[in-house]
Amino acid sequence: MNKPLRAVAASALLAGLAAALAIPAIATPLHRYGYEVLEQVPHPRENFVQGLQIVGDTLYVGTGLYGESRLLAYEFPAMTLKQEHALPPELFGEGITRLEDRIYQLTWRAGQLIEYDAKSFEPLATHQISSQGWGLTHNGSELIYSDGSHQLHFLKPGDMSVKRTLAVTLGNRPLPRLNELEWIDGEIWANVWQANQLVRIDPETGAVLAIVDLRGLLDPEDRERDTDVLNGIAWDASNRALWVTGKRWPWLYRLKLRALPLPGAP
Repeated sequence: MNKPLRAVAASALLAGLAAALAIPAIATPLHRYGYEVLEQVPHPRENFVQGLQIVGDTLYVGTGLYGESRLLAYEFPAMTLKQEHALPPELFGEGITRLEDRIYQLTWRAGQLIEYDAKSFEPLATHQISSQGWGLTHNGSELIYSDGSHQLHFLKPGDMSVKRTLAVTLGNRPLPRLNELEWIDGEIWANVWQANQLVRIDPETGAVLAIVDLRGLLDPEDRERDTDVLNGIAWDASNRALWVTGKRWPWLYRLKLRALPLPGAP
């Protein structure tokens, strides 16, 4: 199940993210991290992952694509499928999150946020949002979603009213393409679409606090023609373990982050 530990330290981390997003490198140093793979768990390659969350011993996965979008629950880490719900073929599933006894799932272009009973997966309501849906998480009292831009929207569960909108910035520039989200220890973690890097965001100011470079995580031998980008962050709070995956990736990876020296440090 596991492969040998692998460590990655990218010396040009900020420049790499800047190039991927067409944003100039910034002068203010950020915390930077490489990674070490501690464990790999097989993951169904057919899952075009758009949302990922661990709650107790259950891994929730939301998948995308028209005609293939699902809400899935696996016993974790055994990855035994416990439950699933298929979306109508005209809906493209996006981010998911469980908050108390409800699961919420975004759709991409349909402007819908679907609310489910967490035990039965029965759809309870469909809420309208005013933008595209990309990533989804919560901070314990509010739902937080991304729409592909540099903005995050905080919703009140129930009536789904927008309580506030947060502009995310890298240095003094907007950081677009925010995708799958996870709330970890008081921060918002986000995939940056097509960048193979995560960012850690201050939920009050929107400032990017740190960058995690995950380039090279998926071995070339594990790539197939339809293997897509890194997307999926799950925090196992009970074990304080960080798991990540991608769209049609055959593995879930448990990572240990490795702090990298600041530019110019001896």
